Amino acid sequence: MTPLEMLAVFGAGVGAGALNAVVGSGTLVTFPVLLAAGLSPLTATVSNALGLVPGAVSGAVGYRRELAGQGRRVRKLAVGSALGGITGAVLLLTLPAEAFETIVPCLVGLALVLVALQPLISRAVRERRPADRPVRPDGGRPLFAGLTLASVYGGYFAAAQGIIYISLMGLLLDEPLQRLNAVKNVLVAVVNTVAAVFFLFVADFDWTAVALVAAGSTLGGQLGAATGRRFRPAVLRVLVVAVGTVALVQLVLR
Repeated sequence: MTPLEMLAVFGAGVGAGALNAVVGSGTLVTFPVLLAAGLSPLTATVSNALGLVPGAVSGAVGYRRELAGQGRRVRKLAVGSALGGITGAVLLLTLPAEAFETIVPCLVGLALVLVALQPLISRAVRERRPADRPVRPDGGRPLFAGLTLASVYGGYFAAAQGIIYISLMGLLLDEPLQRLNAVKNVLVAVVNTVAAVFFLFVADFDWTAVALVAAGSTLGGQLGAATGRRFRPAVLRVLVVAVGTVALVQLVLR
């Protein structure tokens, strides 16, 4: 890499780390920059996955206050995320690139609709739910299964996986959006970590790119957490939908 390319990759890492902490979709910032720096799509994908691990952890630490009281929920959902993440990583190395190109935009589009309409949907669900059947604090089997499947996609490519997580948790958990965002950051960190560990044994990395993305995303994760946790729920929801729409357009045009 040239010095200018290295600076661009580091800057993309900062932006991706901040974006992932607040919303998700940071891969859509780093991935095109890594390609422009001369990495192959596969090398860019695996290097990006490893490089974003410190940023994901940084974002989760930044949201530690919102994680209070959610330890049991996070531990259970993290199991499904880990299983899905390793499955997606295996699929990345075994399936043709075209395999996910049709379904991914559909998943992201559906997630955006769910995020936008989540207050209305949740209200309707609460009104129809029998009074003697309270909301399960862990979301039950539907949330575990949904997040596990979403994590398969996360291990495969990761762009906008956080938006899918938030949409699923928003429907099945009775929690403020900021607390859901904190859980999302932990689950993203889990998926990125298990996928990256798998890639360490079977794929080739560009270690310069990994180091630059890791350093940038760690800084960005702290900046994003410090800023994002101040947003009101309505503002955060609008931001999620706006960033997700940009992600959807990029995925469709790829």
